[in-house]
Amino acid sequence: MADPRTTAAQVKAPIGQFGGGFMVSREAKAICDELGLGARELYFRGRCGVLGECDADVVNSVVVFFPPAHVEESWNGGRKLPVDQAVELYAEACRAWGRRKLGGYDGCARIAELLERVVQRAPSTGAPLFAGWRKVPLADDPPARAVQLMHCVRELRGGLHANAVIAAGLHPLEATLAADHDATPFGLASGEMIAKFFTWPEPYATPAPEVVARRAEVEERTDDLMASMFSALDDGETDELIELLRFGHAR
Repeated sequence: MADPRTTAAQVKAPIGQFGGGFMVSREAKAICDELGLGARELYFRGRCGVLGECDADVVNSVVVFFPPAHVEESWNGGRKLPVDQAVELYAEACRAWGRRKLGGYDGCARIAELLERVVQRAPSTGAPLFAGWRKVPLADDPPARAVQLMHCVRELRGGLHANAVIAAGLHPLEATLAADHDATPFGLASGEMIAKFFTWPEPYATPAPEVVARRAEVEERTDDLMASMFSALDDGETDELIELLRFGHAR
């Protein structure tokens, strides 16, 4: 029987991959092409539009791991797309991607049922994007609903993880470089690969052993914080969720 903390660690990668896979999908690209948006303009307006129309520094305060200048350029560059419309389009890209990737998977209805309980009961403290996405109406069909809920849980972990990084005194770039990442839309990726994806300027310094150790402690702390979220499920349900999410990576 998996306890809540074990569950948090076990489901991190599939939820990260499937909850974020739509962000680099053909569905998202089609929106960019139709509206003449850059990929990151849609990314920030769509993902962070749940914060409402706000200054780029507000967005920077919650996305944490991107260079502030890149956030400002992308957020402001996408202002031609109103935030309400951006969120609606981004949510539909998420749902359409879920239908395409998981449309033939019979476990989606149960995944959605279990994760909806986690999402409904989780406190939003320290996770503003999670709070915003929790308010977005869910799709009715199981594949789309399951992926939309995975996106919500991904935002929950992401917000708590950002808090843990800041509390550990790590710069966002240090935290990115000092670990491999298995919860990305690309599957397992090195810290350097993710730093490039986030557009941090090169060259990158090799993280010192002390930084690597602190980064490992941050991951443990994030699992600790997520454990209480999965206490919404009983032991049999956590085992079931772990098993249901063993369906490969999102590419």
